Amino acid sequence: MTEPKEHFLIAQFSDIHCGDPRFDKELMLAVVREVNAAKPDLVIVPGDLTAFGYAEQFEESAAYLAQIECTQRIVIAGNHDCRNVGYELFERTIGPRNHTGTFPFRVSDGEGPEEIRVLAIDSNIPDLNDGQIGRAKLEMIRREFAGDYFKVFVLHHHLVSIPGTGRERNIVWDAGDVLETLHDAGVDLVVAGHKHVPYVWPIAGMLVVSSGTAATHRTRGDVPPSFNLIRVTGREITVTIHDIAGGTSESATFPRRRAAKRA
Repeated sequence: MTEPKEHFLIAQFSDIHCGDPRFDKELMLAVVREVNAAKPDLVIVPGDLTAFGYAEQFEESAAYLAQIECTQRIVIAGNHDCRNVGYELFERTIGPRNHTGTFPFRVSDGEGPEEIRVLAIDSNIPDLNDGQIGRAKLEMIRREFAGDYFKVFVLHHHLVSIPGTGRERNIVWDAGDVLETLHDAGVDLVVAGHKHVPYVWPIAGMLVVSSGTAATHRTRGDVPPSFNLIRVTGREITVTIHDIAGGTSESATFPRRRAAKRA
């Protein structure tokens, strides 16, 4: 049996955009150092590894990902990665565009052993910035999340609007159906990227966590490049947004769905 531990730690970073004129190698190396220092149990990268989906950009991003010391990683494509038939290069260089993973987890402040179930789905429409999940993948969500897990859903695009990002664009076309399906499946955590602004939305018992751009200066307003650490215990989820350039962080803690029901 898995030994009890205080928490399960997820590192989340996205939108590194290798090949973009505003990509910053020093920021990327700082992300690698800080993520490795945090010693996460799982690293999730929800897309946009490249600027235009070209082969050399995937190779550069793969070289950075190889420096992440955590052996458990889930990496999916973003809309930029699916330009210029980049989705084929993504599969060849990075891996499959849909993932399912189950990770053992027995927290010391919970009520026994549990598992963390992660489903990551490609939400891209090639050569468009828009996203869609689609009816077939809604059924995949229902099937893969049947069971008693801490449930994490990963996609590139945002399901709900992110403040400070201007006019709303590119929200998932079938976001309403996706949110209903996730809620009905008992999903605890939704992890996304795309908008370059980190934000946390508690919605109907779920926590929707977006990451900012980790390694570029394609930022909005005063929002700095950043990455997230998500700490899951038996009773709560803490999201910490790390400002890479400034070296500061900001945290918020939310009760877990299951813990709230027990209370």
